[in-house]
Amino acid sequence: MTETRVTTETRESTRHGTETTSSSRSQTRCPECDGRIAYDEEHGERACEECGLILEEDEIDRGPEWRSFDGADGEDRSRVGAPASELMHDRGLSTTIGWQDKDAYGNSLSSRKRAQIQRLRTWDERFRTKDAQERNLRQAFGEIERMASALGLPQSCRETASVLYRRAVDEELLPGRSIEAMTTASLYAAARQHDTPRTLDTVASVSRVDRLPIQRGYRYLATELGLEMKPADPTQYLRQYASKLDVSDEAERVAREILDTAKARGAHSGKSPAGIAAAAIYAAARLTNERLTQETVSEVSSVSEVTVRNRYQELLEIYGEHGDDG
Repeated sequence: MTETRVTTETRESTRHGTETTSSSRSQTRCPECDGRIAYDEEHGERACEECGLILEEDEIDRGPEWRSFDGADGEDRSRVGAPASELMHDRGLSTTIGWQDKDAYGNSLSSRKRAQIQRLRTWDERFRTKDAQERNLRQAFGEIERMASALGLPQSCRETASVLYRRAVDEELLPGRSIEAMTTASLYAAARQHDTPRTLDTVASVSRVDRLPIQRGYRYLATELGLEMKPADPTQYLRQYASKLDVSDEAERVAREILDTAKARGAHSGKSPAGIAAAAIYAAARLTNERLTQETVSEVSSVSEVTVRNRYQELLEIYGEHGDDG
């Protein structure tokens, strides 16, 4: 009996030892073709180099998540997180406490915890805007976001406007001028720099101030900050007007030809680029037999009907002469 029990225990021990050896071997060798198992860090997989059998997938990468937000300097790397943004008064480097009174699992907080979180929000708000200059920037950047969204300006244009306004604050150009006027002037200047210009009347329509303070603020910014602004090209207004007026592609093409002809003759010199573009759209609509009134063009482009009527007649004469020459 004793000898039988020893033999049985020996067999059990041998069997467990074989399983352990087989298990450790299966971690390095493929169970199908006995090939070598390799680890793919990019995809988080363990696969056989011979037959391609995937043994494990979606493994957790416990290494550091280095990310570089500066393409020019690969050595300057930050620990995850969003990149710095000029559209925030603190460049996005501070924390934000959410407004939901829920924990990480989605459960509602108790009344005691809600009161504690509210106190933390209050202190967080005070620390984020610790002085008058930061409160000024926060209000200004909010205005820039609001107006840029209404005007359909791209993200790069908004960031440029924020940089211009921050420069104005650093050089103490704001005393005696309203925040709304200077933010609108900064956005108007940034739109011209990015070749997505908007007329003063269009910008004033989404601003909280009238046209005159915006115009004065823009001239002051351009002079004090040394901004070099080239005259706007009428063709830069063409795409936005054509989109708002919903004209056909043919009409837009003809309008572009009319503008190119006028520019080649120098007829656009000394005239409002927005007025020339609006007149070209109206002239092209007449040539392509599309129903478009001067009143509609005037409302969309913020150019008077008299200007549209006078300019479109001039453009048609030049375009007709060009056709006769051709």
